Amino acid sequence: MNMICFPNAKINLGLRVLSKRLDGFHNLSSYFVPIALQDVLEVKVTSSTLSKRSISYSGITFPNQENDLILKAYDLLDKDFHLPSVNIHLHKNIPFGAGLGGGSSNATFMLMLLNELCDLKLNRDQLLKYTVLLGSDCSFFLFNQFSLVSGLGEVIKAVDFSINDYYVVIVKPDFNCSTKEVFSHYKLTKNRSAYLSFHDNEDHWKQEFMNDLESVAFSLHPELQQVKDYIYSLGAIHSGMTGSGSSLYGLFKSSPKIENCPFWFWQGRVLQKHPFKLIS
Repeated sequence: MNMICFPNAKINLGLRVLSKRLDGFHNLSSYFVPIALQDVLEVKVTSSTLSKRSISYSGITFPNQENDLILKAYDLLDKDFHLPSVNIHLHKNIPFGAGLGGGSSNATFMLMLLNELCDLKLNRDQLLKYTVLLGSDCSFFLFNQFSLVSGLGEVIKAVDFSINDYYVVIVKPDFNCSTKEVFSHYKLTKNRSAYLSFHDNEDHWKQEFMNDLESVAFSLHPELQQVKDYIYSLGAIHSGMTGSGSSLYGLFKSSPKIENCPFWFWQGRVLQKHPFKLIS
């Protein structure tokens, strides 16, 4: 038996660092938007007795594969439900170290896939208990709709606004931004508004969707400003850094014509509906 699903990426429309927690992590506030840039994740049940789970990769390469959250997702469910042995294959289209949530999405989709494949009958609230253990962005991908996300990523509130008509361009330079390094250089500002605001008039978005980490990442990697200027030159109504970088996005009213871009880029649409389609 095998199943295939298509984990998608996200972008952050603005990001505010609210406070630092005792555990060293930060409470954040950000608007998350799912986009139709997707990996391919396949899981096959096997009769192997040598290893409970094995994984192979294709597409974009990334480091630290032994710490892949996909494997952690399997291990969490296996501990509670004694899952069968599986072979896993991930075809990677979402760049790593880019602020696009690819690793988090892979892990959450792994949970959902195993839930279906093994007939665990877990509901979303039950799956949320596992996504919180996996990582900060993971819980969002259970909902996968335009949402205000806060806390450590576990507080998710859908936004009543149709953002699906906009086109998205993602540009990623040839380097990655270390989340740990970016946060280590960030100086928390006191006495600030607790959450980002949202106005359905796009003329306000440049001021509303500010990313607190952008100035830090730009100081560490000044060439990011050139990327942002390039995106605006294509006609974007708003551009910003997603997560802690290094990718920057642009929102457009119509599909831009991109020629001779010196970096990796993707253009497409905001995700129309949850892409968790299973092929068995």
